[in-house]
Amino acid sequence: MPPPLVSTTTLKRIHREIADVKKEDLGNITLCPTNDNLFQWKATIPGPEGSVYEGGVFNVDITLGHDYPFSAPHMTFKTRIYHMNINERGGICIDILKHNWSPALSLFKVILSLSSLLTDPNPRDPLVPSIATEYVRNREQHDRTARQWTQLYARPPPPASAAVPNSRAKGKARAPATPTVLSAPSSARATPRATPGASRQDEPIVIEDSDNESGTPLRATAKRKRAAEESETTPDASPRANRRRTGRGSAAPAPPDSEVIVIED
Repeated sequence: MPPPLVSTTTLKRIHREIADVKKEDLGNITLCPTNDNLFQWKATIPGPEGSVYEGGVFNVDITLGHDYPFSAPHMTFKTRIYHMNINERGGICIDILKHNWSPALSLFKVILSLSSLLTDPNPRDPLVPSIATEYVRNREQHDRTARQWTQLYARPPPPASAAVPNSRAKGKARAPATPTVLSAPSSARATPRATPGASRQDEPIVIEDSDNESGTPLRATAKRKRAAEESETTPDASPRANRRRTGRGSAAPAPPDSEVIVIED
């Protein structure tokens, strides 16, 4: 509800400023009246790029008097900020809100001035003298504290889309499932079947030769072990695995598709 004794001039001026704000390019700044009261406005000012307040968003409450624009609006920072011209209660020390106010100014111009105040504070007219002294004597410490306050009090909340990703985003971000490997039974692992053409490690084969006078077994090195197992389980593979000897210390040629065995005497 508007305050009592509101003039027609004040209402016309407020409606004109609402229309002007819609036409202005505010960038990331927001400025608008509340839903139920034209004399209560809200603004948000992002920390200027390159300043110690970069990354923060500062909320400002604005109250218009019943004789606006002939009296300056009352503005208060609702977000805590480490600034020499803004105290802990949000009060602002800037000349255009005091003795330099003019009806020619508008709310939009005042908000722009507040944004500039974040970049260029005024140590000659401080509202918090201790911060102004630190700014002059120890600028590094001042900037460090201002950045810490910005991180603590002025960081905007994450967007809803980033906080709660949709199901499609979840599906893309999910790691691919690892295929399940079924272990073979212990019996199957103990006696693996030979695969034709597969490469295997050479293993010595001991051949007992009754004709060997020295009694020392003959050793043969198999390049492949493929036919060894087939000769034990497949009847028609046994003729291929039979070793033939034409004389002591020599072996008969094997069929082309069987393994080659070299016997050392």
